[in-house]
Amino acid sequence: MPTLPTLALFAAATLALLVVPGPAVLYIVTRSVAQGRSAGLVSVLGVHAGSLVHIAAAALGITALLAASATAFAVVKYLGAAYLVYLGVRKLMRRPETEDAEVKVASNTRLFGEGFVVNVLNPKTAMFFLAFLPQFVDPARGPVAPQVLVLGAVWVALGMASDGTYALLASVLAGRMRSSARARRRLDRGSGVVYLGLGAVAALATEGARKL
Repeated sequence: MPTLPTLALFAAATLALLVVPGPAVLYIVTRSVAQGRSAGLVSVLGVHAGSLVHIAAAALGITALLAASATAFAVVKYLGAAYLVYLGVRKLMRRPETEDAEVKVASNTRLFGEGFVVNVLNPKTAMFFLAFLPQFVDPARGPVAPQVLVLGAVWVALGMASDGTYALLASVLAGRMRSSARARRRLDRGSGVVYLGLGAVAALATEGARKL
């Protein structure tokens, strides 16, 4: 098992990475603004259910195979990029609403499912488990899989705290935006452009990035 100093250092480094907004944070903030606190928190749960896929893959050694295979890495990279572009296009193509129109509410199942997919295909999360987490695993301290599971649990706990904070802050600050169709349209356009930009960045990531 990892030592306490290792866990403390890992937690500090993980938190520093988590507070930098990526695709998952953008998804959570967008949902919190559009539908409120509950939707944001359900999205957080979906995102970190997706984190469990990365943890399981790391524990089973799949990430080692992924890091060694340019083809497998490219598949994950382009799937993630394609999904981000899809979200961006959908936002930009949404029809304008009248001032009296109500915000279309997505079900909790849909919120959870989209959050799950966003993080399973999230290049930032994949890079974390491919390149960052293994630095804190010490084979001399025993089997690798239990160490990965412990470190992964720390990631999920800190991630839910960090992303939950984003969701709560976004829902508090977004009351006026939800009440205005014009503001909602600007939000859709802005988030759509950001999704497209993130998709382009993910698609254009160099092969050298996976070796960092």
